[in-house]
Amino acid sequence: MMGMDSDMQRILRAGCGLALTLAFAAPALASYGIYVGSGLTADGSVLLGGTGEEVSSHWLEIVPAGTHPEGATISVGVDGRATYPGEFIEIPQVPQTAKYITMNYTDYEGFPPPLTNGGLNEHGVAARDIWAPSRPELAAMTPEPQRGPNYSDLSRIAMERATSAREAVTIIGGLMDEYGYSTYGGNSHLFADANEGWVVLNFAGGQGLWIAQRLGSDEVRMSYPGYIHEVPVDFREREGWMGSANFISFAVDQGWWDPDSGEPFDANAVYGNGEGRSEGVRIIEARLRQQAMEGGVTLRQMMNAVRDPLISSDAAGYGQVAHIRQQDPHPELKMLWVAPTGSVTAPFVPYWIAGSEVLPEFGKHRYLTKGQASTFVRPDFAVQEASRFAGRLFKRLMYYTCDAPARFLPEVTEALTAFEDQSIEQAGAIESRSLVLFNAGEPAMARAVIDDYSSARARAALALGDALLGSIEARHRLLEGTEVPADAREMGTRYGPYVNCRVE
Repeated sequence: MMGMDSDMQRILRAGCGLALTLAFAAPALASYGIYVGSGLTADGSVLLGGTGEEVSSHWLEIVPAGTHPEGATISVGVDGRATYPGEFIEIPQVPQTAKYITMNYTDYEGFPPPLTNGGLNEHGVAARDIWAPSRPELAAMTPEPQRGPNYSDLSRIAMERATSAREAVTIIGGLMDEYGYSTYGGNSHLFADANEGWVVLNFAGGQGLWIAQRLGSDEVRMSYPGYIHEVPVDFREREGWMGSANFISFAVDQGWWDPDSGEPFDANAVYGNGEGRSEGVRIIEARLRQQAMEGGVTLRQMMNAVRDPLISSDAAGYGQVAHIRQQDPHPELKMLWVAPTGSVTAPFVPYWIAGSEVLPEFGKHRYLTKGQASTFVRPDFAVQEASRFAGRLFKRLMYYTCDAPARFLPEVTEALTAFEDQSIEQAGAIESRSLVLFNAGEPAMARAVIDDYSSARARAALALGDALLGSIEARHRLLEGTEVPADAREMGTRYGPYVNCRVE
């Protein structure tokens, strides 16, 4: 820890045992995002990782670019079942939307599925969507019905339209300014491109309050929840800041901040829950900064951070790492690594913007899909539903592994890491093959190379999951036994405690 200050050393030393358990005693359904700037990575790329935490099935989609007729609109908002009831409105669609890769899901009361937390688009813009609670007095001001795009609408629209992280902020800020915002209590976004990142806070209350801060090449930021602390009073005149025109004045009018007090304007303290980043977030950020000092954060290390059992658990619907390089070999070779459920026990599989194929096993299934329990399967969906669901396979592996993590987690982590290292090693050769075909004027053949490889790795991931599950299931029964609750009426919990692989 040469060169580190005493506070950072203390944080890193605290990174084990009960301290970490308490640090991450946040509620489920929260989501997290991790940004590492290009000046701190081993290869000069920007890394953006994280997950969504929702009680839902999750499935991979590669959404093609689209053209839309003049006058086309999209429906945004929430309905009357939401925590803060609302009604849908129509807003204009743009003539051309971008291709993007995302994980979709269905469950959030009153929010119309499919929902998304972001992903990666053809312009190299990556997004993560993270909770950020608003202060109760502000949330109580939310009008009924509320109107305007919700967090998923904003994430999807950013993926469809943004050509840079900065533009993503201007797009969603402009939508909030013009059409309002439908909240579940407060939210944030992390956007990144090859040059920079931006964190955006969207506050509840129907007052149109939002603030955005630029993250530079020498920064690490973990949002759990999303946070922005000191905001310059004249932020709208400063580079690296954006926000609603009333962001400072509204707090003054409410008596929540006194400009004559000498105290800085802390966005989380004034409009949020006042907690800012937790001790656990500081630990993860400090680890990444230490790795940056030791040669730069690698793609491998970012995967490890997203996989950390402190933050990847049953609540994690998937894992995601966007590897945003300064120069891609070809515009269609932008890359997103995706784990089909919580990456603590699921491998990351590489997908490129050039691809279009998603195996049925990684597509939408009925398991944990909202509203499907009371229906039968449509004939045209039979083959999809007949396939093994990757999310369910790796959930089963998680439940066995996390029931005895000291015994089983090390071998699972070792196997997943080896699988991903193989993919990382092979990816360059795959890109070179496809690049030759792109340059030869054979884009369809180039894209087929990408699809074939991603699908092959996805199949290999399933085979690895089957092998690990079979082995651990057999040994768990012999070594740990099978103990089930006598009362099986309540199998689930929405807010914890829930299954995780932390070793206490």
